[in-house]
Amino acid sequence: MTEITDMSDASAKAKFILYWGDMGSQWGVNRSVAQIHALLFLSTEPLNAEQISSELGIARSNVSNSLKELVGWRLIQRVPVAGDRREHFVAETDVWEMALLITKGRKEREIDPAIRAIDICVSQAENEPGLHPVVLGRMHDMQEFLQTADRWSEQMLSVPKAKLAMLMKMGDKVLSLLKIGGKKTE
Repeated sequence: MTEITDMSDASAKAKFILYWGDMGSQWGVNRSVAQIHALLFLSTEPLNAEQISSELGIARSNVSNSLKELVGWRLIQRVPVAGDRREHFVAETDVWEMALLITKGRKEREIDPAIRAIDICVSQAENEPGLHPVVLGRMHDMQEFLQTADRWSEQMLSVPKAKLAMLMKMGDKVLSLLKIGGKKTE
């Protein structure tokens, strides 16, 4: 894929890959990793690293490193192709499964370490003489928030995909059942 300067002339597939790469970089994911993921997500056939490099115009070494990262997230997997000794890759194409994998990965890499770090800080703060009680209270608040968010995410990750999709599609109906949100009357 050559660099596109006029998006109006780009194919829908090219735009999707570019937009996915841009979104990835906004979410803290390397742009190349996100573009490779998008290409494999849209691909109807397994692709090898050379094909990916050629299609996206990304250096082969960058493709290799990006593929390792995507395999680590379990968003893609290696698949054999008869008659070809090179590694080929396919992406998870179930968008719900993909979202769950990303959520689990981010939790493991971001939330779990944050919980451990805050727990250490709170433990130290509880035994630290002279620490202002407001500071300790705020640390406890953060610790409780992270623990609550962690429990909620564990619960959501255990909901079957079909039920989770149904729950999310309900949107405002759930809020009205809980008597929160919705339109405000003046």
